[in-house]
Amino acid sequence: MDAVRNPFAPGAGTPPPELAGRSGLLSRAKITLRRIAIGKPTKSMIIVGLRGVGKTVLLSEIEKLARAEDYFTLFVEAHEHKSLPELIVPGLRRILIKLSRLEQSKELARQALGILKGFVGSLKVKLAGVEIGVATERGTADSGDIESDLPELISAIGKAATAAGRPIVLIIDELQYLKGKEFSALIMAIHKVNQRQYPFMLIGAGLPQILGIAGNSKSYAERLFDFPQVGALNTKDARQAIVIPIEQEGESIRKNAVDAIIGSTKGYPYFLQQWAYEAWNHAEKSPITQQDVIDVSDEVLQELDQSFFKVRLDRCTPTERKYMRALAELGTGPHKSSGVAGLLEVKLASVSPIRSSLIKKGMIYSPTHGDTEFTVPLFDEYMKRVIPELIR
Repeated sequence: MDAVRNPFAPGAGTPPPELAGRSGLLSRAKITLRRIAIGKPTKSMIIVGLRGVGKTVLLSEIEKLARAEDYFTLFVEAHEHKSLPELIVPGLRRILIKLSRLEQSKELARQALGILKGFVGSLKVKLAGVEIGVATERGTADSGDIESDLPELISAIGKAATAAGRPIVLIIDELQYLKGKEFSALIMAIHKVNQRQYPFMLIGAGLPQILGIAGNSKSYAERLFDFPQVGALNTKDARQAIVIPIEQEGESIRKNAVDAIIGSTKGYPYFLQQWAYEAWNHAEKSPITQQDVIDVSDEVLQELDQSFFKVRLDRCTPTERKYMRALAELGTGPHKSSGVAGLLEVKLASVSPIRSSLIKKGMIYSPTHGDTEFTVPLFDEYMKRVIPELIR
């Protein structure tokens, strides 16, 4: 079949041709955006899910919704090598400059720019090529303590947004990579603008450990945020995600071929896109058959191993790989760390630091106290392919 017309789009953050099974969450997001815009008390939102379930795609769709509602948007991705101020200051500066050009918010925006400049100076934020060309507003958000300063800064920005009648949404992907004080400061900032009913909100996404991080950071986090959880698609939605794009191209796929893709991918969107993409390219003509799906299985696994799994394994030390291989040996999780220690024939205390390190790297998480599970779907199968024998 014509590879140029292939409707499927495997890739990190790449929008699928059919965003099946997520309409309810997007409807909730639209209502939240509209309520914030008119000053109604509403929780911000943090989307929770494993790797490959489409969290980044959902954030991108929510950003489109926000822009359609006349929001200023700031979309960033947290990671281990940049602080929260480094991530958000350039975008906040851009928004404030736009607000300073509006007559109704000119003075408040310039004041907020001065506060932003003091914030940057007090925290010694490294911002290559970014200048804030106003006088520093001293005495506000310049103590050097991010938990004190960020709420004051965001409040000043929210006040300017209120004057302009232009709401703001801060969108942060990979929230679990924020440092503890940074995440606490962010929660406090959203709490403060909520109290003052400023049109400033946070939409975020993170791995499942973000639930524990939020709760440990501030006890009132659950009252500030909704935490919708996204996972594998159910059979009906997975079928739509495969069949609809193919039919829109005037082609077809046999039911048993669809069943084979769903069975191999367990309904996870990223893997589903990859399998359907390769099956389309392999099929000589429509309809795509079950044999086409079987024929591309090895090729799909090789592609996933290189593009999706390996990049994550490469971040891990040999000791961490031994832990993950033992976890994989136990099968689909969750599993107790004592089980991993038992397989490695070591004491439980000796694997605890390794487990903590892997959680920080986002490789595993703890769904309940003492349990451990991979954050990447089907990673146990990958570990067995790449390291066939258990290492002790």
